Amino acid sequence: MLKFAVFDNDQPARAWPLAHAHLIGPERLVLPGEVNFENGQIVCVKKTDGGAGAAGLALLWPITPLEGIGGMGGGVAVLQTCLLPQRTEPYLLSLELARQKVMTLFNKLEEWALFDMQAGEPVMAMIEKARVAFTAALLASRRRGSGGNAYTAEADVLARKALGVAIAAGEALSLVNAKVQHARRCSGEMRELAQVKVPSSALTDDEAREARGAMVGSAGVVLPEMPKIGVRVQPAVFNPAICDQIAANFDFVSIPMRWVEMEPSEGKYAFAKFDKWIEWAVTKAKMPVHAGAVIDLHPRAVPDWLSIWEHDYETLRDVIFDHVKNIVTRYRRTVNVWTICSSLNVGGTFKLTYEQAIDLTRSCVAIVRKLQPGAKVHVEIAQAFGEHVAGPRGGKSIPPALYCELMNQTQTGADAYAVRLQLGQHETGRAMRTIVGISNVLDRLAAADKPIAVSVFGCPSRAATVEELPLVAADGSLTPGYWRTTAGGWTPESQADFATHLASVIAGKPYVQSLCWHEIIDAPMAGGVGLGEMPGGGLFTQQGQPKPVLKALANVRAALKEGKPLPGTLRV
Repeated sequence: MLKFAVFDNDQPARAWPLAHAHLIGPERLVLPGEVNFENGQIVCVKKTDGGAGAAGLALLWPITPLEGIGGMGGGVAVLQTCLLPQRTEPYLLSLELARQKVMTLFNKLEEWALFDMQAGEPVMAMIEKARVAFTAALLASRRRGSGGNAYTAEADVLARKALGVAIAAGEALSLVNAKVQHARRCSGEMRELAQVKVPSSALTDDEAREARGAMVGSAGVVLPEMPKIGVRVQPAVFNPAICDQIAANFDFVSIPMRWVEMEPSEGKYAFAKFDKWIEWAVTKAKMPVHAGAVIDLHPRAVPDWLSIWEHDYETLRDVIFDHVKNIVTRYRRTVNVWTICSSLNVGGTFKLTYEQAIDLTRSCVAIVRKLQPGAKVHVEIAQAFGEHVAGPRGGKSIPPALYCELMNQTQTGADAYAVRLQLGQHETGRAMRTIVGISNVLDRLAAADKPIAVSVFGCPSRAATVEELPLVAADGSLTPGYWRTTAGGWTPESQADFATHLASVIAGKPYVQSLCWHEIIDAPMAGGVGLGEMPGGGLFTQQGQPKPVLKALANVRAALKEGKPLPGTLRV
């Protein structure tokens, strides 16, 4: 059992929200478990290994605003502790969150080969500031509180300050690394390093991978070409004026092909709105087309009539194969890249076993290979942070990194692994994360030695209204958080600011081949469903006016095309 002391207004907390709370185990795997607030403490119980063994806690946490650091305000994001041994005495949660962030800073300096930076560099000075602040909090934590409390409010305040500094330092370090890697990629140095043979002392594939990563300063493969930036359209929304701006500011368009929209009634397809977008992209805009996911088991994407085969895998498998054949056959002359399946590891509507999930993945890829040999095929990781493993299905769903490993072992044949990064949304796995946390997840998935395509990334420009929220979010357990801004919530400006930093960090990864913004326009939603996926998540307002995020992404694209430094302000 793990216990964590938390403070509210300089006093031990009487209540504490547990939004997105879950346990973390070795290898950063999410663990099934229970997290509750009892008697002023957060109590965590593992459901694996008989409840024994070290674990960490992750949850949504308010970040303390920092004065004098580029106007960086507070934010709310999912943070996690280090792995901690079980004990009866509580830990101070703010201190353990700060410990993990400070540790990550030094780990990333090593992983990204940035230890040669001078101590006087602004980022290094900020890292040192975080270390000093954490040391002060650690010393204060050793003084006992009054009234039998294990910690003082002073220790909590100092720990929160150290945490805020460490998060800001991590974001700055991530951007520095992206700019360095981008410059090395532009000059050709990255490609030359990737071709250097690993030391003969590397006896295993893992050792060889680590040796190569140390030389390159990055996990995964090294791609010679700059990543492309695209945008995903909403099939039911076609605006000629917006189309012109899409063609001017992006490299490709992505057409979502949700089964529920493609075949709303069994055997009756509705192709018209999809055909219109593809015809425009191919004949007028002359842009490459990415399509999919063709098979997406997210409840939003599955037609109601399919649920009749929920417990009949063989029939379900045949129906899925027929659908894949129909879609690929129709569009094989126009689609360049297929995201063929998504959410198979999560389970979603259908409770698949490991074997069934891998069987469907491999077979769907094989169908595309047979029908359109020249197409690129991606398999999408719907919940890259693995939070779904802590849900009702627990160990029956597949963690993202394990899913990639299983696909490699079974030689699925995908050209790349696609990743969804929708943040700030009222859904499991879509809460706000720090830039370093996102970078960590991408590096972990890249270790599978496949190119990474960020098939969907985005954040909102405003908070969702009560009417727009899904019913499951009514209790506040899925509160999504927001990025660090002085506005105290999402705004069009903070959306553009975060998109700039996130897109630059993603594009700076040498294993990333493309990234795609998730929606073109803010569309009406009710109860979590509608023409869009995220309230306020588009590049344009409902009235068709461009938001600042459009220019932000255009600036990142221009830097990639022209070989210029990636945009993004170092807040130090």
